[in-house]
Amino acid sequence: MAERAPFLAACVQMRSGLDRAKNAADACALIAEAAGKGARFVATPEMTNVVDRKASRLFESLPGEDGLTEIGTFSEAAKTHGIWLLIGSMAVKLEERRAANRAYLFAPDGSVAARYDKLHMFDVDLPNGESWKESKVYRPGEEAVEVETPLAKLGLTICYDVRFPHLYRQLAQAGAEVLCVPAAFTRQTGEAHWKTLLTARAIETGSFVVAPAQGGTHEDGRETYGHSLIIGPWGKVLAEAPGDEPGIVLAEIDPSAAHKARQRIPNLALEQSFKLAILDL
Repeated sequence: MAERAPFLAACVQMRSGLDRAKNAADACALIAEAAGKGARFVATPEMTNVVDRKASRLFESLPGEDGLTEIGTFSEAAKTHGIWLLIGSMAVKLEERRAANRAYLFAPDGSVAARYDKLHMFDVDLPNGESWKESKVYRPGEEAVEVETPLAKLGLTICYDVRFPHLYRQLAQAGAEVLCVPAAFTRQTGEAHWKTLLTARAIETGSFVVAPAQGGTHEDGRETYGHSLIIGPWGKVLAEAPGDEPGIVLAEIDPSAAHKARQRIPNLALEQSFKLAILDL
């Protein structure tokens, strides 16, 4: 394939609540703003369509994919603006009291080009007393997803996936030039680790990282960190949201820069297999 031209990418930062229709409308307004500024690839955060930690309330009105009206809404947005649109994830009912945390990539013609179900569930107990058991509601995915588009090769991941570097390494070794990490990081973990983890994934794979985030205090009471980021393959922050308010950030992505970074430090190609010796002294 011929070398791809640089393009403008945008992260949409949101504060999704309980009303799916309102969340979709808010997302579409920011998507339109980003497209109006020239973005050809726009990404929204994890749980774009609803943020609700109360499972009983979530499942009262959450449909399966066939009934998820947001898919049509975002399909139309991609088609109207002629952009590649990554809806970082949406809650999608799979069965009784079980859902997927699923990303959707829409092509400029409005078609669904790819789906990705979050692999790693956020099951943690934090020092401030917060406890999250995502696996009680969401079923983890079973496969990583890379998509070759005319803009770039995209590796799709979601939020907690970022703590599993082997996933990003495999995506990059398969050719991904842009690693997408839509997220709803908690404020506590975001302040401690958000930028460090994303920068590490960029540097160790020689990839661009596009990480749109949820931010602020949500209707269900949770607090998310915001600070949406676009990072270059040499670890330079190209764009960052200044806080947790909804909005957009934009940066140019030149896929050739990923290949140049990998030529300078060819660690992806020089991986050495090894055995682990455990010494009991």
